[in-house]
Amino acid sequence: MLSGEFRHSLDAKNRLFIPAKHREELGESFMIVRSIRENCLQVYSMEEWDRYIEPIKKMDRKNSEMILRTLHRNAVNVTPDSQGRIILPPALVQHAQISKGAVVVGCGTYGEIWSEELYELTLSEENLDDIRAVLESFGL
Repeated sequence: MLSGEFRHSLDAKNRLFIPAKHREELGESFMIVRSIRENCLQVYSMEEWDRYIEPIKKMDRKNSEMILRTLHRNAVNVTPDSQGRIILPPALVQHAQISKGAVVVGCGTYGEIWSEELYELTLSEENLDDIRAVLESFGL
């Protein structure tokens, strides 16, 4: 289970350190994709990525192809180097608007990579009353 919040810098070669705790969970190589909801990146183990796209493969062909193309267009399969760093392609760095500081966040079955600025903005807009209301609507 991916959890925690880790702050690291993106170097001049677009290398980002992935915490050892996350690398253990994600495996030797893993997928990094653009989020379709936020200006951040999502990180999946290969097993979780396959689980995520499995229902899409069962859709009608037109929708399946359109969605898979969108998801995979800028996706990258990465393997951390000996120092635990991955290289983010420019298109993913641009999507997440990462200039220097990045935040790696565990979200259970997947992780997220945010620019520090966008992450802080997202946290400032977080409303615990709304979150509690949604959880309570599910009996939690």
